[in-house]
Amino acid sequence: MLKKLTKLLFKSLLWFLGITILWVLCYKFVPIHYTPLMAIRALQGDASYETQHDWESLVHISSDLQLAVICAEDQRFLSHKGFDYNAIKNAYESNRMGKKLRGGSTISQQTAKNVFLWPGRSWLRKGLETYFTFLIETLWSKERILEVYLNSIEMGNGVYGAEAAAQHWFNKEAKQLNKHEAAAIAAILPNPRKYKASPRTSYLESRKQWVLRQMYNFGTLDFTTHDTAKN
Repeated sequence: MLKKLTKLLFKSLLWFLGITILWVLCYKFVPIHYTPLMAIRALQGDASYETQHDWESLVHISSDLQLAVICAEDQRFLSHKGFDYNAIKNAYESNRMGKKLRGGSTISQQTAKNVFLWPGRSWLRKGLETYFTFLIETLWSKERILEVYLNSIEMGNGVYGAEAAAQHWFNKEAKQLNKHEAAAIAAILPNPRKYKASPRTSYLESRKQWVLRQMYNFGTLDFTTHDTAKN
C-alpha cells in the first residue's frame, strides 16, 4: 500500500512539474490576455463591474512607466534573482514590531502570483509563488517578466495593465505616458482599487513626487548589463 502511494505521489509530482514548466514556457512567448486574478475580481464584482485590459508589448509601453514601477515597487529588480532578501527582512522586522503591515514581494513574485495563482496569504499559495517565481526567473528574461507584470497588475478597479491604465486615467496610449503620468500610476500600486492616479489626493501627490525622485536617482533603465552578467 505504501509502495503504491509513493509511486502515485511520484507520478503526480512529475506531472505537476511537466505541466507547470510547459505552462511557464508557453507564457514566455504568447500574450496573456486573462489571468486568475481577473477572473476572481470579476466574480467578486457586481453587475456593473467591467474588466479593462489590452495586451501591449514592452516596446509599446512608455519607458518612463517601466522605470516608475521599478522605482516604486522593486528597485533591485535587475540585480536579484526573484527574491529581495533585504526587503523581506525589513518587512518581517517592521511587521514584528507592530508597525503598518508591509510586504517584501518583488516584481517577479508579484508576476508569478498574478499570472499563475490567486490572492491570499496561505502557506500553500506562498510556496507555489516561490516555485513559479523560480521558474520565470530561470526561463524568462527580465524584459519578459517586466512585460508580463506591466500587462497583468491591477492599476485601478477593474483596470489591468499599462494600456488600460493609460486609457483609463489619462485617455492616451501607454507608449505616450510622460514621467509625471507614469509616476502617478506607479504611486497607486500599493492599493490600486482604492487610490486614483487622477485626480490625486495630497498623499498620492507626495508619493508621486517620491517616485519621481527615485526615477531621477535610478537613472536609465538598462537590461543589457543584467543580461550580460546572467550569461
